[in-house]
Amino acid sequence: MRRVTLFVNGTSKNGKVVAVYGTLSDLLSVASNKLGIKASSLYNGKGGLIDDIALIRDDDVLYVSEGDPFIDPQTESKVASGQHGAHTDWLTLNIGGRLFTTTRSTLVSKEPESMLAHMFCEKDVWGNKQDKHGAYLIDRSPEYFEPILNYLRHGQLIINEGLNIRGVLEEARFFGIEQLAEQLEVAIKNCQPPEDHSPISRKEFVRFLLATSTKSELRCQGLNFSGTDLSRLDLRYINFKMANLSRCNLAHANLCCSNLERADLSGANLDVSVDVNRKVSWFHTGDANVFLLLPSSGVFFVSMACVVVFKGTNLQGVKMLCCNAEGASLKGCNFEDPSGLKANLEGANLKGVDMEGSQMTGINLRVATLKNAKLKNCNLRGATLAGTDLENCDLSGCDLQEANLRGSNVKGAIFEEMLTPLHMSQSVR
Repeated sequence: MRRVTLFVNGTSKNGKVVAVYGTLSDLLSVASNKLGIKASSLYNGKGGLIDDIALIRDDDVLYVSEGDPFIDPQTESKVASGQHGAHTDWLTLNIGGRLFTTTRSTLVSKEPESMLAHMFCEKDVWGNKQDKHGAYLIDRSPEYFEPILNYLRHGQLIINEGLNIRGVLEEARFFGIEQLAEQLEVAIKNCQPPEDHSPISRKEFVRFLLATSTKSELRCQGLNFSGTDLSRLDLRYINFKMANLSRCNLAHANLCCSNLERADLSGANLDVSVDVNRKVSWFHTGDANVFLLLPSSGVFFVSMACVVVFKGTNLQGVKMLCCNAEGASLKGCNFEDPSGLKANLEGANLKGVDMEGSQMTGINLRVATLKNAKLKNCNLRGATLAGTDLENCDLSGCDLQEANLRGSNVKGAIFEEMLTPLHMSQSVR
């Protein structure tokens, strides 16, 4: 059985290998199906017309015509960009009822791998449907197709005012014009309002405060107050957990019962004029890398090597869970709140701290680490010390009446000159 390679007249691409059998009409019928055209005549490579099937030899290369004269594929016009097989003849597109006249090279040159280019790279290769005037029918939106056609003409993305750019993007995706789709996606992204990561201003925050009861918890967890002036405000009961309060001015603010667990307080309200005669205490608030000083008339913060002052700030009842204050000095610190609110230092690292003479009635130090700490003459009446590590801790002169020491480690602890007797029921270890 003989076999031949068939090409559309004038081209040397997208050929089809077919078997030769029957009559010449049978071969033309096969060529029509394979190449998607109405085959009416066959030519050999030299332009000779084949009018008898007996003239065809095995492995011949034949060119199929719809009735037009033979076109040598070696001399056909090429697209200027080097794309082969693309004609520059004019054609009309009927897009959703609107007519667009352009050239075949316009549709195939800019993005030759797009679906639109494949539709028109060779005449009727896709068997495109035409209306009665010969315009190629495409059921898409003409408004969104117009900027796509202009892009294929001159390479610039121009969208008229009022036209939805997302509609143009969908058309570009439909026709497979990937470079244009990427440009449209960037343009859409640039049109979106930028995400606002700016700090909350004092004016905005005061508006929230005025709309909230002083006894209600205002949820500020994780919010950004960096550099905001919150001085002299009533900030009681507010949840500042993991909030960004860096460089924030909190002078004379009331933080009673607020939650500053793992808040970032670095660099807040810098003031290096610290009165060394004041009684102070130090804290390191979790991941914040910030130290607190609690003087008798105010609150001080230290970050890195700088001393930061929060003058007149009230921290009674503030939660300092899991804070790191290893080796700090809390000498003479007052944790006692007249209203009954109890300081919470549960799980805190207080190794080697000096808390001598501190007032800590009812303080929660459950599972805290106080190894080698100095708690001499402290008021720990009613304190929760369950599971606390008090190894080698100096508790001489302390008031531990009604304190809960169950499960605590008191190995090597000093209990001299206790103000009240320590019952064995208070400690199991």
